[in-house]
Amino acid sequence: MSDDDLRTRIDASLARRLVDAQFPQWADLPIEPVAFDGWDNRTFRLGPALTVRLPTGSWYARQVEKEQRWLPVLAPRLPLPIPTPVAKGEPDAQFPHPWSVYRWLDGELASRARIDNPPAFAAALARFLAALGRVDATGGPEPGEHNFFRGGPLAHYEEEALGALETLGDEVPRDDVMPVWNDAMTTTWERDPVWVHGDVATGNLLVRDGRLAAVIDFGSSGVGDPACDTVIAWTFLRGESRDRFRAELGVDPGTWARGRGWALWKALISLVGHLENDAPDAALARNDIEQLIADHARSGR
Repeated sequence: MSDDDLRTRIDASLARRLVDAQFPQWADLPIEPVAFDGWDNRTFRLGPALTVRLPTGSWYARQVEKEQRWLPVLAPRLPLPIPTPVAKGEPDAQFPHPWSVYRWLDGELASRARIDNPPAFAAALARFLAALGRVDATGGPEPGEHNFFRGGPLAHYEEEALGALETLGDEVPRDDVMPVWNDAMTTTWERDPVWVHGDVATGNLLVRDGRLAAVIDFGSSGVGDPACDTVIAWTFLRGESRDRFRAELGVDPGTWARGRGWALWKALISLVGHLENDAPDAALARNDIEQLIADHARSGR
């Protein structure tokens, strides 16, 4: 079965069957899809306190063992709640991958929620990432296919970024974009590896009562260079909030430059995809590129 075929088959009835067969103690709990689902996993709420996460493909299934092993280690050392594994499900004849049951975390996605004080939100996120970076990284998962090389050298995506730039042609100001990329490529992380979330985005941040309440989806986590975790500074934070985020996180100029490179890579490949599909989200990618160019010019690097 292809990953595309599997993705279309994952629904509440499949989740129900897996839970009933492997965890009969929860057979009486209702199962329903969450309002806003992800691409890597399909998520279902199981009763009032649990969630079921089913990987949508073989790439994402590699993340299950990692999360089961490391999230219980990380959770007590962090200032905000993160998903806590409760049980691990096994593959069967109709679902070919391991899967997980987690504690439910209340909150609304930051992409849709009201945030009362954006600079305070940015500071809380920075404190969370700083605490994550202080957790002992010994034995942690190194960058690789399991997390799409988050925490690894940005050079891994150089060919793809420059190829996207060539494809876009006059759609983006190449003379302004290349200095951003070149500066990112002149630095490397020369310290010990640290824990990274790998996908710090509004869809993975939960807000409650106008404040950052939890950080979810550690599928792209690993140990390495923390530059990839600064991308949200350009995709979501603005002005004072961006400055507060950088100050609280204590990011050095080289890491900040590499973070811009990670954000630029994602914006370029996203813009290519949006233009090919005539998607309205092209404007968001363009705006991210503009933010990166302006921040680079302002910083003098």
